[in-house]
Amino acid sequence: SSYLAQRGASVVAFDYSKKMIELAKRRQSQYAKQIEFCVADATDRKHEPEEYLSMAKELYTSENFQVQEIGVFLFGYASSEFPSALNFLRDVVSSHPSWKVQEVLAMAFDLYCSISGYEKSLPVIKEWLKDSRANVRRAVSEGLRIWTNRDYFKENPQVAIELLSGLKADESDYVRKSIGNALRDISKKYPILIDKELSSWNLSDKRTMQVYKLAYRYIQEKNLMNGEQI
Repeated sequence: SSYLAQRGASVVAFDYSKKMIELAKRRQSQYAKQIEFCVADATDRKHEPEEYLSMAKELYTSENFQVQEIGVFLFGYASSEFPSALNFLRDVVSSHPSWKVQEVLAMAFDLYCSISGYEKSLPVIKEWLKDSRANVRRAVSEGLRIWTNRDYFKENPQVAIELLSGLKADESDYVRKSIGNALRDISKKYPILIDKELSSWNLSDKRTMQVYKLAYRYIQEKNLMNGEQI
């Protein structure tokens, strides 16, 4: 931390031990303006959900977006037990200006689904995919990639394809790119299912065509390698 601070960088340092954080603060007091010290352990699932929620709230209030990212991730842990945490992710975090925080929002949503169970989470997945905010919709499409590597969707790839295809003409370019890439992921294991879905699309719509090109890219490349005519 001090190495980076000496070179003018803003640094976030955290440890699960409050005692160690206090010791570090004293040792690095000359860099108090550049180093932000936090007590947190984002990898330990032994904490109770209440502890995750408490840590998440504290970290998200930081002025440093890197610390906020940790808070967002912990909200994901807590959200399976606390609807308020899931609502915070949807209503507050989705409006954060940093694209990096939005990437962690997607991870946090997947974490919620993983802990709760993907099949059980279907109502929430569908709800978020219909949300008016692009960042909320993308949190689902991007967070669950690769969809068919996730429980439930492994056995039900058609469900994943149908959910994603419902946003093929989304108004947000940000979302459409995520949808196209997610469908392309699935095409690597289920090219026939994706080909069948894509063949039913109306390609006169520019938005749909954009997603189609992304989703069909892997199949197209395989066809070219095999000498098949497109």
